[in-house]
Amino acid sequence: MLSDLAESRATGALKAGRSGTVYLSKGRICYVECARTPSVEELLTASGRLTLTGVRTARQTAAATADGGDMLVRRGVLSRGELQLCVLGATLDASFFLFGATVPKPKFREGDRHWLGIHWFFDVPGLFRECHRRRARLDRAWPSAELDSRPVVPVRRIRSHHVVLTALQWEILLNADAETTPAELAKRIGRPAYTTLLAVREMAAAGLLECPGPPPPPEKPPDLPKRVAGSAPRAMPGDGGGRRAQSSYPEISGDPTDVNLLIRLRNALEAFQ
Repeated sequence: MLSDLAESRATGALKAGRSGTVYLSKGRICYVECARTPSVEELLTASGRLTLTGVRTARQTAAATADGGDMLVRRGVLSRGELQLCVLGATLDASFFLFGATVPKPKFREGDRHWLGIHWFFDVPGLFRECHRRRARLDRAWPSAELDSRPVVPVRRIRSHHVVLTALQWEILLNADAETTPAELAKRIGRPAYTTLLAVREMAAAGLLECPGPPPPPEKPPDLPKRVAGSAPRAMPGDGGGRRAQSSYPEISGDPTDVNLLIRLRNALEAFQ
């Protein structure tokens, strides 16, 4: 639907139920909202640039013209660059999660505009390419989506003597309560959901978070026949019992002490990795 709307140079809002909305202007995407990611309003209030009362006042004032962003710039609340950067980040964030989600059939409402107005443009194929690039970056950090919907749980003890954290990772660890998912944490601390999720995967790769258990080990191959001490090798058929069987396998000890020693050595080697 987005491709068709882009080709027809449509202007309006493509609503995907409660999941989110894509705003277009002459076939180009100018803003995207997603229920799972912080909006521009939430990012601005979390950073302290706007209060909730200020957001409501701005929306009501801009209701007739749908140009609330310019109004905020004129009042000195934001610079033009800050507004554009905020719209850019929120749109890329929402697009990644909205385009990858299962949503009801979208409905297009012609002429609808976001109250902030138009401050950035994205062509539809370019936005899709950016979403694929972001997905690949997540997979490079931690190649599993299991952490995306699980609560963030820091480990109680780390193996390294020194740990280096980014400012965002520090915020995540301080706010993690073993019940909140990465997307919920992003809204709580007023950070983009994608960068929060990327930081979570990077911390998991560094061994700083509790992760799902490892996959089950492969099936154990059948044990080789063990030779009992003092017993003679079994005679091969046709040798008349006069020749001993020639085995290509080395002798295998069934002594449990040897097995335990090997297990301890393996654990020690793994601990040094």
